[in-house]
Amino acid sequence: MSQQGQSKFSNRWGFILSAVGSAVGMANIWGFPAKLGSNGGGAFLVAYLIFVALFSIVGLSAEYAIGRYARTGTLGAYKAAWETRGKKPGKVGGILGWLPLAGSMCIALGYAVIISYVLKAFYSSITGELMNTDAKIWFEGFSSASYSVVPFHIFIVAVTLLTLLLGAKSIEKSNKIMMPIFFCIFVVLAIRVAFLPGAVEGYKFMFTPDWSALKNPMVWIWAMGQAFFSLSVTGSGMIVYGAYLDDSENIVSVAVRTAVFDTIAATVASMVIIPACFAYNLDIGAGPALLFVTLPRILQDIPFGQFFAVILYIAMIFAGISSLQNMFEAVGESLQSRFPKLNRIIVLCILGIICLGAGLHMEQIDIWGPWMDIVSIYIIPLGATLGAVSWFWIMKKEVLLDEINKGAQKKHGNFWYYTGRFCYVPCALILCCMALFMQIVF
Repeated sequence: MSQQGQSKFSNRWGFILSAVGSAVGMANIWGFPAKLGSNGGGAFLVAYLIFVALFSIVGLSAEYAIGRYARTGTLGAYKAAWETRGKKPGKVGGILGWLPLAGSMCIALGYAVIISYVLKAFYSSITGELMNTDAKIWFEGFSSASYSVVPFHIFIVAVTLLTLLLGAKSIEKSNKIMMPIFFCIFVVLAIRVAFLPGAVEGYKFMFTPDWSALKNPMVWIWAMGQAFFSLSVTGSGMIVYGAYLDDSENIVSVAVRTAVFDTIAATVASMVIIPACFAYNLDIGAGPALLFVTLPRILQDIPFGQFFAVILYIAMIFAGISSLQNMFEAVGESLQSRFPKLNRIIVLCILGIICLGAGLHMEQIDIWGPWMDIVSIYIIPLGATLGAVSWFWIMKKEVLLDEINKGAQKKHGNFWYYTGRFCYVPCALILCCMALFMQIVF
């Protein structure tokens, strides 16, 4: 997988669509609407947009930059960043890089199961089962049973790994198909939802900020956390895509474009889910049940509901696979870089076996739900913090700025760098501390 810069995206839009594919996932489709619904609606959206702007311009661009600088993924990138301070620090960085890399793998294990659930819902939509049953009983029936989604799990893992066979080339080709379809489907769904009685109240909730809600620090904390996860700024995943980025590309520009399309995806998903929930007086913050209980109830009640159910779950499968691609690629590239005698097919097979083996023990929601909570609360925030500190406090300033400014018409200097050091890094630290504090207290 590590081809030292020989494997690259063919053009800027191929890279952006692939990066957007990584960022667009369950965090957009159910995470963003649920967080927006339980944290002040429009006020949360304002706070979220502020953090997305900061994290894309500084945090995401730094991860792209270190990937391009090192021309490899997580392990090599941390080693390269720390090595700007000398050989011994480089060895330390190479060891520390295993933590965020473990986060990518751990989240992939649970994420693959979630997408298997979505594929199960798609299958039940095709057969009509989902349209003629109590959605709650249907969901509880397979989510609490052992080995109920094994065939779907195998299919998801196999398809995802097949899209990684040629590295950047196959990632780019698959996302050039999946991402436009994803956006088109959700636009169609949003138009359909707009005609539901009472949907306008959902739009008011989303786009009319209650400014007093911004006095609540937890609204800002949740918005910050959502921005981190939505943009996949976790100190690991986006690094490997940066390794495939051409030297002539303006890193900050492509990072901002990634954030713009990711935010559009989250907003359009919310314009499907939140107005629909308002129209049917359903809980917006229902988590996984939002996809497998709340939405099916709505789809059962509208004309052509089965058709809209099918295209909804197709869109979610595409979003899930594109995100899973990035998690597998981050781990696989780093392993091949660390152990160069392993070829790409062997590494992909190893990842597939691990994922399938873990999935057999994680298919029930009461297992993978807590697993994802542990990864999100402990490993991912720690990885994001470690990455932020590594780029803006350990890596030499001039080296990072040189990489950021390759291909840039307008050069970035002290303002960009110290925004990262004194705004972005504290945000990562706050997120990490708050995640641990909330786990201890609650």
